[in-house]
Parts: sequence; structure tokens; C-alpha cells
Amino acid sequence: MKHRELRASLIETALRMNALGLNQGRAGNLSVRVAGGFLITPSGMAYDAMRPSDIVEMKADGAVTGRRAPSSEWRIHLDIYAARDEAGAVVHAHPMFATTLACTGRPIPAFHYMVAVAGGRDIRCAPYATFGTRKLSVNALRALADRKACLLANHGIIALGTGLAEALDLACEVETLAAQYWRVLQIGKPRILPAKEMARVLKKFEGYGLPSVRLREAGLPSVRLRPAAHSLRATGREAGRASAPAKPRKPRKPRKT
Repeated sequence: MKHRELRASLIETALRMNALGLNQGRAGNLSVRVAGGFLITPSGMAYDAMRPSDIVEMKADGAVTGRRAPSSEWRIHLDIYAARDEAGAVVHAHPMFATTLACTGRPIPAFHYMVAVAGGRDIRCAPYATFGTRKLSVNALRALADRKACLLANHGIIALGTGLAEALDLACEVETLAAQYWRVLQIGKPRILPAKEMARVLKKFEGYGLPSVRLREAGLPSVRLRPAAHSLRATGREAGRASAPAKPRKPRKPRKT
């Protein structure tokens, strides 16, 4: 069986997705890119009952290999991999808060700077279309333009990553932001960060988590800590002076009376 480890990782990620509360039951689907196509979870099967042999391989032309039918949302995965070379994995889930917002057709605006984690100054909500249709895939791709995640109206979310862990982490971030935004809406009108500030945040996110060498390669400024005025060297000199033995004073001559 090809890609055994990746198949196992796909199942493990699906189980973790449900354990984290990002999804319930048999809903949602995941995929990971392989040479010439991708691996995807099967249709209508409980994640805890899946075995590596149940994972379906789909080629870039839509040809399927495996004993199971692919997820009903296979078209979204196929179209994302064709359009986005950087995508190595796709997570589709129905988390509580993000789906609640999606059922109102709301995007998630820049109420918090972390919205930029999805790649833009907001997280768009794709218009509704029936699940498994080409129309839904087209709507999702439009909402994902220059973004790594989006909501699907009256449906759920999609998150992309270079690998399964990254895609799942992003799905978690989106759900956290959705929960925060939902709570803000209970209080009143949120304060939205201006476009200039979100552009600044997005620029800073380009180097987020990168070591200084890679920052320089990317043409981004790296942080260099300047030594304080009382540097160790200076402190050492002062300590040396303080610890040097005092020179003995010459005795004073008695005054003549």
C-alpha cells in the first residue's frame, strides 16, 4: 500500500480535529497532497473506524484509487491543489462558532490583529452552494483568493497549510477568532482595525517564527538586541576597579608648635 505513513497521519489528524471540538461525528474531511494528486478521507465513514487502506487516493485528473468512495467534497480539494501550489493539506470542518457566523453569511473582520493569520485583513465567507457541487468549489476558491482560510455560508470552514499539522492549527485559530468575534457581538459593535494597521501586521507575520538567517533571505528585518549602557565589559571594569586594593596613605608629619 502506497503512502502508508501519510494515510495514518490523515486519520490521526481527523481524530484530533474531532477531539479538539472543531468537528463532530462523520462531518468534515481532510486531504494531503502526494505526487500526482492527493489522499483524502472516504465518504460517510467514522474517523475512529478508519484504517489506512480506507483512505482514497485521487489523481490530479480526478481518477480514484481505493476501495472506498472519496469524500463528497473531493472537488473542493481537487480544485484547491490545482490552483494553489503552496497548499500541501486541506482541512474542512464544521466548528461551532465559525459555522454559527457562516450561517449568517458574516465574514470575520479585523476586530483582532490575529485575523491576519489567515493571510488577509479579513476571513471571507463564501456564498452558499449545495455541498459537493462545482458551484461550492468555485465559491470557496474565490473566498480563498490571497487567503489561507475561509468560511462557507451555512456550512463550515476550510483551512489550508503546507502540511496537515499547519492546516489543522489554522482551523483552530479561525475557530478561536470566530468564538471571540461572536462574544464581541453580544456586547456591542466591535472596533475594527484600520487597513493600514492590518497591512503592518501582515508584513510582520511574513517573518513570524523564522530564524534571523531566513529573515535576511526574505529581505525582512531581524531583531538585534543592543547591549545596555552598563555592558558586561563595562561592569567588569568597574568591578575590577572596585575590588582593587587601596594604596596605603603616607603618614602625615606632625605640626610644629
